[in-house]
Amino acid sequence: MKNSVILFVLISLLCSCTSNTVYEKPKDLIPKDSMILLLKDLYIASSARSIKNKKLQRKITYIPLVYDTYKIDSLRFHRSNVYYTSKVDDYQPILEEVMVLLEKEQAAFAKIKKVKDSIRKDSLESIRGKIIERSKVKIIKSKKTKFSIDDTQKASKKSN
Repeated sequence: MKNSVILFVLISLLCSCTSNTVYEKPKDLIPKDSMILLLKDLYIASSARSIKNKKLQRKITYIPLVYDTYKIDSLRFHRSNVYYTSKVDDYQPILEEVMVLLEKEQAAFAKIKKVKDSIRKDSLESIRGKIIERSKVKIIKSKKTKFSIDDTQKASKKSN
C-alpha cells in the first residue's frame, strides 16, 4: 500500500512537470515559409563555424549575416522560434521541411563536387600524360646525343 502511494505521487509529479504552455502569437511573427528558409540558413551558418573559409579562418560566425539577409534581428527570431516550439504540432512539419531542403542542398553540392573532382582528375591525368611524354622525349634526345658523341669518338679513334 505504501509503495503504491509513493508510485502514484511520483507519477503525478512527473506528469505535472511537463509544460503545455503555448505562448501567445507575437505581433512580428515570422511566417512559416520564411521560418523554414531562415532555419535552413541558420543551420548552415552555425555548422560553417568549424569549417575554414577562403582566408583559412575558423570560428567565424555567419549568423548575423543570415539575420541581415532576412532583414530581421535576433530578438524577432527568438520570439518567433519560441512561439513555434511551444506548438510542437506546428513546429514538427517546419523542421521536417528544413531537413528536406538541407538534404536537397547537400545532394546538389555533392553533384557539383563530383563534377569538379572528375574535371580535376581529367586535368591531372592529362598533365601526367604530358609530363610522361616530355620525359620520354628528353630520354630519347639524350640517348641520341649520347650515341652521336660515342659515334664521333669512335670515328676519331679510327682515324688516329
